Amino acid sequence: MKRSALALLVFLLFASVSFARQSDADVPASKADVERYLDAMHSRTMMKNMLGTMTVQVHKMVHDQLANQGNLPPDFETKMDKMTDDMFTNFPVDELIDVMIPVYQKHLTKGDVDAMIMFYSTPTGQKLLKEMPAITAESMQAASGIIQKMTAKTLQRVQDEIAQAQKADETKPEHGKTPKETPPTSN
Repeated sequence: MKRSALALLVFLLFASVSFARQSDADVPASKADVERYLDAMHSRTMMKNMLGTMTVQVHKMVHDQLANQGNLPPDFETKMDKMTDDMFTNFPVDELIDVMIPVYQKHLTKGDVDAMIMFYSTPTGQKLLKEMPAITAESMQAASGIIQKMTAKTLQRVQDEIAQAQKADETKPEHGKTPKETPPTSN
């Protein structure tokens, strides 16, 4: 009887420890967990690098756009580049991270975050982190032509729709009114 009770006690002890470990991993990630993950990912540095890449892309887009424009002062592109630089230099990275943390908390458990931190601590994870800025920059460069074409097509469609709507509005009578008749002229 004592052996059965002891075996049951040992079983319950291991089961409760195992259950506790499982439930710890399944709890939502805390703010500190997500901050550890974002630090392991070098998120602030990656965001700043991404902003630098975006700055270069925006400069190119502005240059391309201004090439088709006339009647602009000679230093206009320089002013636009400075405005872009100021916007990206003053981008509130910490503020952005602060609003992202609850999103990560909503979707990830402590176990998820711990596993990702473990991965990014491995040589493969470190390589991915090291290569990610180049991958991102090259991907953006590769995709920019497609994005510009799609943006131009969409803008053209919007402009066409606006023109059609305006044309249709001009041809229909005002709400509930009949078209104005011109009064007869007296001879």
